[in-house]
Amino acid sequence: MRNAVSSLKIKPEVILVDGNHKIPDLDINQEAIVDGDAKSACIACASILAKVTRDRLMYQYAKEFPQYLFEDHKGYGTKKHIACIKQYGPCEIHRKTFAPVKDFIKPS
Repeated sequence: MRNAVSSLKIKPEVILVDGNHKIPDLDINQEAIVDGDAKSACIACASILAKVTRDRLMYQYAKEFPQYLFEDHKGYGTKKHIACIKQYGPCEIHRKTFAPVKDFIKPS
């Protein structure tokens, strides 16, 4: 999130963060709002845009990595997704620090 905010061409006066953690090392005023998508129209809209964008990306990744069935679970930690990770190991787009993935990373 810090990278996204830092790359904005116009510096906002305040950042609304959905959740209970502020963005570390950010020199802009910010407010963390628990259940922000239910309390702020701005956060709710951003959440919808993010989900639609993510779903579109996952359909593209499904073509590149068909064995993971991203078109079905969109990358969420469903039983089907975990089974694919167990069978094939994580691919390059999996977040290596996410619990369902890090359990299947082979030590180097």
